[in-house]
Amino acid sequence: MKKANPHTVPMPDVAPKPLEQDLWSHEQCTELMARLQTLRQTLLAREADMHATLASVLPANRPSACNLIHYVGLRSVDVRPLQDQLAKLGLSLLRCTELHVLAHLDKVLGVLHRLLQQPWQDPLAQAPLGQESSQAHLQRNALMLLGNKPLLRDTRIMVTLPTEAADDVALVRELVEAGMDIARINCAHDAPVQWRAMAAHVRKTAKKAGRKVKILMDLGGPKIRTGAIAPGAAVLKLKPAKDEFGHIYSPAQLGMQAMGARQPMPGVAVCVGVWQEWLSRLKVGASIELTDARGAKRHLLVTRCDSTGAVAECLRTTYITPETVLHLQHPKGKKSHTSLVCQIENTPGVLRLSVGDHLLLTRPRTAQPPDSEDCDQDPDTALPQVPCTLAQVLDQVSVGERIWFDGGRLGGVICSMYADAAEVEITYARIGGEKLAADKSINLPDSQLNLPALTDKDITDLDTVAELADMVGLSFVQNPQDIAALCTHLQRLQRNDMGLILKIETLRGFERLPELMLAAMAAPHVGIMLARGDLAVECGFERMTEVQEEILNCAEAAHMPVIWSTQVLEKLAKTGLPSQAEISDAGLGVRAECVMLSKGPFITEAIHTLDHLLQRMAGHPQNVIYPFARAG
Repeated sequence: MKKANPHTVPMPDVAPKPLEQDLWSHEQCTELMARLQTLRQTLLAREADMHATLASVLPANRPSACNLIHYVGLRSVDVRPLQDQLAKLGLSLLRCTELHVLAHLDKVLGVLHRLLQQPWQDPLAQAPLGQESSQAHLQRNALMLLGNKPLLRDTRIMVTLPTEAADDVALVRELVEAGMDIARINCAHDAPVQWRAMAAHVRKTAKKAGRKVKILMDLGGPKIRTGAIAPGAAVLKLKPAKDEFGHIYSPAQLGMQAMGARQPMPGVAVCVGVWQEWLSRLKVGASIELTDARGAKRHLLVTRCDSTGAVAECLRTTYITPETVLHLQHPKGKKSHTSLVCQIENTPGVLRLSVGDHLLLTRPRTAQPPDSEDCDQDPDTALPQVPCTLAQVLDQVSVGERIWFDGGRLGGVICSMYADAAEVEITYARIGGEKLAADKSINLPDSQLNLPALTDKDITDLDTVAELADMVGLSFVQNPQDIAALCTHLQRLQRNDMGLILKIETLRGFERLPELMLAAMAAPHVGIMLARGDLAVECGFERMTEVQEEILNCAEAAHMPVIWSTQVLEKLAKTGLPSQAEISDAGLGVRAECVMLSKGPFITEAIHTLDHLLQRMAGHPQNVIYPFARAG
């Protein structure tokens, strides 16, 4: 007889667990199939309710419009329990069906019918857009709107042309040869003369390169910006550059020109006006002595004299004002010649604001703050003020609404409203305060602004756009009427064939995105620009990942190509050195049909980097490396 092991722990008397319910049972599959049928009927009912909207959609775009409606309907229903059951059965989930919602649902229903050995005939087998054709339809739309995709990558590269492109055909040639597929002209800057020159250079260089490069012209739209701020004091600060040990490696430079001269001095950042007779006495190596605005004695050495003026260098920080006297020293004890600094441009107006400060946002060209009686404030208290470029904004904002300045660098809440101004309490700024200057963006995410997407300037600019461009960008689009107005003007200009790019830049535009897409489908070729800069400020940076994901999904459901824009490789384009974060961000551009780069002195290097990155991403198996990637 075998002895019991004294170290063995006796097992407790536990009843065996019941077997897991049979998920493959006839009852389970029947119930699941019924729930899917109900979901299908819900989507079709939603499509029927949108009959009037679908009637205005171009016939070629109607299948895509229906799929978008189905997708929005699917997102409005909590399908998570249904998805869990499908996952346990090893069947396809419903959350990755953007391209072909109803076709995907019918495939799952077909599998369940086969499991139950019931007859099944796919009701969408002969539909124009099924699982196989949806991706091809998206690719065709991208081809018609954005042009051919490059040989080695699926995503096109768009580049914003700088002003210099109007005069420098060599610059445009470099961009084309580097891999620019689409040239963007921003109508918020420059004028028709420059736009025509840019477009001509693009057409000419593309033809020589044997490529087709399309042109997008963005309308400026009702951009809300800060107006002119009272200029600062007329004072120049000259400061030499020092290394980490305090050693000077670059002296401060001061340009000197005859009073009233406006000729630029190459390589000189700051310049003052002096008397012509005194300037003519300057020679290289001459010494200039002065007492600066703080009473400090300073010495400058003249290093350059030419037809534009003279340049002097100093090795110590110096503050110069219009009252500063310059003494030209002569050797051998001769009397020095003097000149006043007669002309200093006032420094641009800047406000420094910290958390807790108050600011008046006024109507354009308001010279004084609102009357103290209207403001209920101490007349001895002078609040800093900044004008808003669009006067009607002040009639449409309310107390308690948020306001952001300069791309989200400075934020506040409207705390009081007056006849000609809104008082803002600053609630967001970095430690030490933030500077606010003129021509900085203003975002009002909580305000229901009624601003037409087409300004008078935009309507005038459309004449030139219709003449030069392949696509037109509609900025700050917020409602279907904006799109209808643009289409009416294009019809007037006999450019019904022009591609439309809806720039999603506001919270209101994002919230009405499906409605905007359906309205745009009255045009033959439509795309979406994911303008992440303004959109991040409007929606909140913490929501940006979620927001851009939803825009990508909606665009895929509508089979609309997407332009991925804002700050892509921005540091590389401006400084020549990319950050690790922006390289990772640029790689996400493979999800779109086009990636937009902004201008900068190193833009050619940025194009090469993005081209290489997109080629590598296109070479990976998308379902393994990046399962959500979209083909172009």
